[in-house]
Amino acid sequence: MKTKIGLLGGTFDPPHTAHLIIAQEALTALRLDEVWFIPVHTPPHKTREKMADPYERFDMTNKAIKGNKCFQASAIELERKGPSYTVETVKTLKEMTEDTEFYFIIGGDMAEQLENWKRIEELKRMVTFVVAQRPGYETPQNENASIMHIKVPQMEISSTLIRERRYQGKSIRYYVPEEVWEYIEERNLYG
Repeated sequence: MKTKIGLLGGTFDPPHTAHLIIAQEALTALRLDEVWFIPVHTPPHKTREKMADPYERFDMTNKAIKGNKCFQASAIELERKGPSYTVETVKTLKEMTEDTEFYFIIGGDMAEQLENWKRIEELKRMVTFVVAQRPGYETPQNENASIMHIKVPQMEISSTLIRERRYQGKSIRYYVPEEVWEYIEERNLYG
């Protein structure tokens, strides 16, 4: 029997409660064995000032998932350094594992841009995409073998919102797990 692994990639700048809920819902709905969180080293499409460095984002991700034995953080894209593309990461993971089915978890916002991803047809042959509903994004009705949809509780929490609140001096407590909040406070990130 194949191991079923969910992959949740992203900038995780910072990782937040909605990330954890999406991962848990995918784990439960698809009966996955684990969900691997994969912080990107250098986002190919996102650049901004005051971005936490890759290792701070990896540390925060580890703190966010602490205590859930089904969640793991992978440093695969950090070790590669530079811009990462999902197709390259998944190809490497498939070479490193046997008898594993991968499910790549994305939000509805990313699903709208999926056809623009690098080597998307090749990627669709390697993974099943799992689209988690996000506020403000419609779930398309055209299901196909490489794309599934799951329902998740709707939370209007995003890393962008958290960084903006932090910059404005507003509290972000409970938007992120407690240990992530403490880490951000200690290092004065996003201030």
